[in-house]
Amino acid sequence: QVQLVESGGGLVQAGGSLRLSCAASGRTFSLAAMGWIRQAPGKEREFVSAISWVSGSTYYANSVKGRFTISGDNAKNTVYLQMNSLKPEDTAVYYCAAGDPRTTAQRMSVIGPRAVDYWGQGTQVTVSS
Repeated sequence: QVQLVESGGGLVQAGGSLRLSCAASGRTFSLAAMGWIRQAPGKEREFVSAISWVSGSTYYANSVKGRFTISGDNAKNTVYLQMNSLKPEDTAVYYCAAGDPRTTAQRMSVIGPRAVDYWGQGTQVTVSS
């Protein structure tokens, strides 16, 4: 099993920035990728970004491309999401997500939540207009 713990959410005005962190523990050697999934009120969970632990490749949803940056520290089993130029529509609960060797970052970007094997508890991001 893998445990994921997020931190860094909060309330920010539109145009502001936040940085999310997620630390993985447990059977981290089995992870192929880590990323972020979000769920806005009344909406389904959607893919945000992912990073491959194998290649370092990164993937982004079109809605966040150019504003969000994902990075990771493989030695610390930690992934970060730097969110700039935040918009009210970015308001959501952000979940750290990870997958076993079958769940590559590319797979996570294509099929989103259905690719995820492990979930964090979620952290609220609220962007006021």
